[in-house]
Amino acid sequence: MLNGEITEGGRWLKNGDVITHVKIEIHPPKSYHLKLNIIFEDEYLAVIEKPAGISVSGNQFKTIQNALLFTIKPSNNSDALPWPLPVHRLDNQTSGLLIIAKTKTTRVKLGQAFEQKKIQKTYNAIVIGKTKDQGVIESMIDDKKSISHYRKIVEYPSLKNEILTLLELNPLTGRTHQLRIHCAEMGHPILGDKLYGTPGLILKFKGLFLAALRLEFNHPITHEKLDFGLRIPSKFLNRLENEARRYNSYQK
Repeated sequence: MLNGEITEGGRWLKNGDVITHVKIEIHPPKSYHLKLNIIFEDEYLAVIEKPAGISVSGNQFKTIQNALLFTIKPSNNSDALPWPLPVHRLDNQTSGLLIIAKTKTTRVKLGQAFEQKKIQKTYNAIVIGKTKDQGVIESMIDDKKSISHYRKIVEYPSLKNEILTLLELNPLTGRTHQLRIHCAEMGHPILGDKLYGTPGLILKFKGLFLAALRLEFNHPITHEKLDFGLRIPSKFLNRLENEARRYNSYQK
């Protein structure tokens, strides 16, 4: 692609032109029959709700990428991808909103938007301990600067953890496991985080309490402002209420 647009071969280049190579797989994978909740879909892209416990892509069969063949309608555009593809990632145990590209141009332009930090992502997480009302976390992850903002929504008492806090998190950069690392670094690991959590305080068999609940970006083709949101998972609210109920029962 030349300057974000699909172009023919033999074009003369000028100073400042940006050439992007997009690797497109030739053979579609075997379709994984998993019905996904589609939040938005047009001829260029889709936004779906990824369930926790399923990887976005990878060598295994049961992935979101393989399920897209079963769920998403193929594009009728001339530059349609052979099959829809995710344009970013969420951890296996993280649920929430995921953007899917249906055309080559969309895939490139969304990739550029992520690199230019023009796509705003908002997460919610339950973390262990009492946090400040809001703050900024900055650190180096894989030798790269990483920045996240957080805001406290509500806190609940807990027998095992003393306090559990529901946070709103906004990553300004996109490092692997960024929010999980940042929460752990500030002394408040995400509940259920087996990798970065505190030994003895990890909630077992309940999964990771981290969800991507809002996406804001401009449509790469129509330039329409898009804003998608999900409710806080009932799993999160039930956990907080159960913790408070047990705490209050013990205090009586």
